[in-house]
Amino acid sequence: SSSFKRLVEVGRVVLITHGCDAGKIATIVDIVDHNRAIIDGPTTEVQRQVISFKNVVLTDIVVKRLPRTIGSKALAKFLEKEQVVEAWQKTAWAKKLEARKRRSAMSDFDRFKLMRLKKQQRHIVDRQVALIKKERA
Repeated sequence: SSSFKRLVEVGRVVLITHGCDAGKIATIVDIVDHNRAIIDGPTTEVQRQVISFKNVVLTDIVVKRLPRTIGSKALAKFLEKEQVVEAWQKTAWAKKLEARKRRSAMSDFDRFKLMRLKKQQRHIVDRQVALIKKERA
């Protein structure tokens, strides 16, 4: 078996890492050459475009049996049916990106409140751990 888990293929969902669409996901609809593919994201506001593989990361999500050069409207139907956006939002990767985005939008006061809440949580957990240790001793 090959060591590559994610292959560049028609129907592979990619995360765009550079350019104006960075952070959005799209689907490979055709492969141009070994450096570029045509991607489209009708459900994630990504225009159909030729993009270099340097500017995308392959995700684990694949839309099965997707015809090559499928039109945007038909692709949108495929994506709805497979619930690709929902599947992406459930991944740990997407949750991490979302958390990072939320954190960067926080105000100083929000960060302070978060610190207080984490402190409270830590206090409760530490107390419970201490109790369990005491019982075991």
